[in-house]
This record gives sequence, C-alpha cells and structure tokens, in this order.
Amino acid sequence: MNQWAFVTAAYAVTFIGTALVSIHSWRAMRSAERQADALSTRD
Repeated sequence: MNQWAFVTAAYAVTFIGTALVSIHSWRAMRSAERQADALSTRD
C-alpha cells in the first residue's frame, strides 16, 4: 500500500480539525461579544 494515502488522510484530518476549531472559536467569540454588549448597554 502506498504511504501517500496516509499522508493525504493526515492532511485532511488536520485541515478539517483546524476548520472545526476555528468555527467553534469564532462562534464563541461572537457570543461573548453579544454578552459584553448587553452588559454595557444595561442601565
């Protein structure tokens, strides 16, 4: 079996994992910004 299949799979897993973590972090940041804005606009 050719090792390039494993190399390609490793790159794919790394890319997908990085994308998922980035999306999750971005959504958490947006949520935190909304909460901070809600606190700053409170009376």
